[in-house]
Amino acid sequence: MRLFSTEAVSKYHTDKYADQISDAILTECLKQDRQSHCGIETMVKGNTVVLGGEITSKADINYDQIVRRVAKKLGYRADKIINLISEQSPEINRAVLSDEDIGAGDQGIMFGYATRETASRLPYAFDVANRIIATLEDDADNNPDTILKGDAKTQVTIDLDTGEIVTVVVSVCHKEGCDLDEVQHYVLALVGDECVCDDWIINPAGTWTVGGAEADCGLTGRKIVCDQYGGFCRVGGGAFSGKDPSKVDRTGAYMARYLAKNIVAAELADRCEIELAYAIGLADPVSVMVDTFGTGRVSDEKIASWLMEHIDMRPGSITSRFELRRPIYRRVSCGGHFGENAVGLPWEWTDIAEVLQKEILS
Repeated sequence: MRLFSTEAVSKYHTDKYADQISDAILTECLKQDRQSHCGIETMVKGNTVVLGGEITSKADINYDQIVRRVAKKLGYRADKIINLISEQSPEINRAVLSDEDIGAGDQGIMFGYATRETASRLPYAFDVANRIIATLEDDADNNPDTILKGDAKTQVTIDLDTGEIVTVVVSVCHKEGCDLDEVQHYVLALVGDECVCDDWIINPAGTWTVGGAEADCGLTGRKIVCDQYGGFCRVGGGAFSGKDPSKVDRTGAYMARYLAKNIVAAELADRCEIELAYAIGLADPVSVMVDTFGTGRVSDEKIASWLMEHIDMRPGSITSRFELRRPIYRRVSCGGHFGENAVGLPWEWTDIAEVLQKEILS
């Protein structure tokens, strides 16, 4: 038995609260100035929000208004806002100013992944974790009689040999006056149909009535595994939220997902991981790696060679291909950047699958 565990967190989790603020500011910058360059970091604790990072933009941003709008939507308060945002380094700014030949805004490695396990091309256990969180969020948001507060995490353990879910852990904040048995029965009735599992562990630490920003500090980018593939794929380490498309942490990761998903859709492999690596100021990736984990119908090297010859992976070209200077990022600031949460977004398209199949298998 080979067990693997994955996790997901709700939009009320403090790290995702921070991500939503960062992406809300980015979205407003892009609404007013599509050429905005942003790298926005947020820290939240209690009723205090600290903004940091760099922005170079013609946009006139009311930071306090944006922060308080996000906070209110989540049921939080932002009484004190500390703004430490400055302009982007002029040296970096020069390196990323041109269009198609735009240089990467930083060095970095990005990974993309896809699998045939689910229709969304995400790992099955991770898909289950996200569905559980979505159900808990829906109840907290829309059920006037709910006992839930919203802050929640889930962890799903799968047997990699059989594909069966063996354990599900759910930790969810709830209203005062509820005993543990009541919470456990309520949550199991709510999410128990999301998968077949005999071992449900709900609020293992006991009752949980104080959560969210009141209990925990939140930081932008601290849930990048939940943002991506739940640990089934290697992680480059760079966060997405708060970053404009010149930052390859975001742009490169979206392209890597697009390529991996199209490779799987083309039936070239059952699983695929793509790594892209960039150097600051340079447009073309310094390396492209394909790993199909022994499931490929052709060699990984053949697929990688075709991609490098036919796919333009310069950040400016990726930005144009996916129209990444549109203000679209609030949607993916919680719930994940790939799969069901990103349906219809260009990096989830499989529009080159037919070409891949025809040319690589010929």
